Amino acid sequence: MLCKAYDLRQHLKSLAILFSCILLAGCAASSNWITVPEPLVEEARLAGFDEQIRFWGDARPPHLDKMVSEQTRQLAAHWRSGKMEINMLSISGGGEDGAFGAGLLNGWTQRGNRPDFSYVTGVSTGGLIAPFAFLGPKYDGQLKEVFTTTSTDDVLRQNFISGLLSGTAISDSAPLFALISRYITPELIERIAEQHRKGRRLFIGTTNLEAERPVVWNMGRIANSSNPEKVELFHRILLASASIPGVFPPVPIKVVVDGKAYEEIHVDGGTISQVFLYPSQVDVKQLEKRHRLNERRAMYIIINGKTGPAFEKVQAKTIDIANRALATLIKAQGNGDVSRLYGLARRDRIAFNLAFIPDSFNVPSKEEFDEAYMNALFNEGFSLGKNGYKWHKKPLDS
Repeated sequence: MLCKAYDLRQHLKSLAILFSCILLAGCAASSNWITVPEPLVEEARLAGFDEQIRFWGDARPPHLDKMVSEQTRQLAAHWRSGKMEINMLSISGGGEDGAFGAGLLNGWTQRGNRPDFSYVTGVSTGGLIAPFAFLGPKYDGQLKEVFTTTSTDDVLRQNFISGLLSGTAISDSAPLFALISRYITPELIERIAEQHRKGRRLFIGTTNLEAERPVVWNMGRIANSSNPEKVELFHRILLASASIPGVFPPVPIKVVVDGKAYEEIHVDGGTISQVFLYPSQVDVKQLEKRHRLNERRAMYIIINGKTGPAFEKVQAKTIDIANRALATLIKAQGNGDVSRLYGLARRDRIAFNLAFIPDSFNVPSKEEFDEAYMNALFNEGFSLGKNGYKWHKKPLDS
């Protein structure tokens, strides 16, 4: 989630009031969306883009063999020497806690052993980190700036009353969209396209709210497109991946079916999963045999949050109880996602590496995007990365 995964009090209070009003006053918002009818969901396409720019995150991609063949050729053409290494990086949501991942990557660069990643994936705040992580150390400075100089006003603008009475959320995401547009420039997108042509892949996750399914977007393929609307789409996908339902408005994505225009409604990728790499339905052993693959593979997972249980007094109040329960649910979901990736790593013979905020970090945060907190957390991650982070080789509950 974009908001801090384990401290949702303010948003929960607002949402609780919103839901109460809906129940008591029947103030449901009407929508002008023309969404895809259920029987046509599988046929929806984005006009002017090829079908390989996205796939369902819970199914085997229909063009998988073509995708693997293309990437293998591209990687082989640009590989330096020796046995090919495939390093994969997956970055979770966590709102302001994304400062940890940003700091860890910066420190890792200073350490001198940060690998080039063939795959980078992200959801929510991890989706905002992912383009910079994908492009490598040259973009460390911009990544640091995003997560050490951003304030709450740079991310959201509350419109509680209008959102409650006739809107789709209690906050306006225009500031977040402006932030994305300022840093994810057309020039940066072109750099992503260049790396895509070399065989590297950047994937961002959103949730198709009506279908209740994860969608994985091939951002490098979008960047490499000749469609003049690619920059706008790129930005909207990042916005959608970070749009918490109820807090930020859903992001409509224009699609067509048989020449007729519709909209899909996309929200925070963390609604379904906090981290992902590839669908479990992908048979890596079969791909190895079919495409004669023989490379070393490693996955690195950065969780922008703490993973272990933490005791906290709960007041006998509805909001406090709901807050604690939801925070626990999100943490458990993230841990479940990590365990699932660990299972994939063992099945597919991939080296597993996990990082997360240490329990010893206890600087308080005073608001959703507290600059002092974010700077302290960035410095924590930077120090750990620079000094050689001791990656966990399995989930803590294994």
